[in-house]
Amino acid sequence: MKAYLIFFLSWLIPGSGHFVQKKYLKGAVFLTGVALLLIFGIIMQGKFYDAKELHPLLILGFFGDLGSGIFYFIIKFLGFAKGNVEVATYHYGTTYMVSAGLLNYLIALNAFDIARGRRK
Repeated sequence: MKAYLIFFLSWLIPGSGHFVQKKYLKGAVFLTGVALLLIFGIIMQGKFYDAKELHPLLILGFFGDLGSGIFYFIIKFLGFAKGNVEVATYHYGTTYMVSAGLLNYLIALNAFDIARGRRK
């Protein structure tokens, strides 16, 4: 049960699952990496995908964005992820934001594996 709680915690706050397991350097690197991807995505005026449209690829993009955990909700609440299609870096920014979420899923799985004893 502890491993599942660590997985959830690591998804919610990137790197926190590693902090709980006293892997401070890994946790700091992961938190910084996800945060930087999101910051660069916002600077490039990327957007988060909406779940309102029922196109399969857009739904996958939404779940990718949702992987950013609490950062997703904060950025969405502050209105930073609306995007601007007219800017040349719009697609790059959107890709950075989705990549941050997908990377955080992998980080959470790594924390889960460490908790289960499959990795060091």
